[in-house]
Amino acid sequence: MAKNKFVTAYTDLMEHLYIAMDNTLHSMADALEIAKEKIGRVGSLTVEEIDTISDALKRDIESAAHGLPEHQDKNTLSEWFKFDIDLIENFTLDAFLSLADKTRIELAKLGEQAKHHQYQSGEVTLPGTFTCDQCGKEIAFKQPSQIPECPACHGKSFTRI
Repeated sequence: MAKNKFVTAYTDLMEHLYIAMDNTLHSMADALEIAKEKIGRVGSLTVEEIDTISDALKRDIESAAHGLPEHQDKNTLSEWFKFDIDLIENFTLDAFLSLADKTRIELAKLGEQAKHHQYQSGEVTLPGTFTCDQCGKEIAFKQPSQIPECPACHGKSFTRI
């Protein structure tokens, strides 16, 4: 299955964000703006589309920062993702875990609580397992993907489990 332009942009944005946060002392918000500028220069997305992808990536990282176990061995990560982490590309996993750790620290410093995020069909997300809010059907993604309607009931709202 070929990746659509939004999934590709999501992955590219995560890579640029990872580099911006790894090489500097920027906050998550500042690093995200830098990453968005880089995507905007090379891609074919509108500013609104980039903002939508950026919001999805920020949501996923904040959700992970709140929910990932601090002790991240293979078994605990597989439990959090709800599938074998060997199925995730190495860069995607490394970048995601690094960003989640840095975001966890940033949120702790600010004294904020990460929100419980709702996911909608059509949005792009990181790998993980989701349950349909309408019928409870689980769907899993092994790579960044665009969330479809529920294959069982055509529901459009999901929760990461």
